[in-house]
Amino acid sequence: MKAARAAHAHRFISRMPEGYQTHVGNRGVQLSGGQKQRVAIARAILRNPSILLLDEATSALDSESEKLVQEALDNLMEGRSTIIVAHRLSTIRNSDSIAVLEQGKVVEIGSHEQLTKKPGSVYKQLVSLQQ
Repeated sequence: MKAARAAHAHRFISRMPEGYQTHVGNRGVQLSGGQKQRVAIARAILRNPSILLLDEATSALDSESEKLVQEALDNLMEGRSTIIVAHRLSTIRNSDSIAVLEQGKVVEIGSHEQLTKKPGSVYKQLVSLQQ
């Protein structure tokens, strides 16, 4: 339950007909996208990996689910090396280092603050498009 709480999954799991024993169908078909993400995060917390790879972890979520999933990811990423693939810049904003790829090549590396201050930055252009 500690992992589910950290992943913001405990509340919705507890409300299910059989709580933690509820069968959610093949591939979790009875769960929303946000619920599936939070269950996956809880599983990752239990495994306690030293390195995480997150590929578009919040891309298919509504705003409310994205907020919950992002908070859970922040908990999970603490003290771990994490590689994040993302188009939603809100997902990577607090990263120590951001590598910007263009046509398969790294064109910029830096923190959010460094890249947004850089004149002509590709990252800066992406940030302005998403605001």
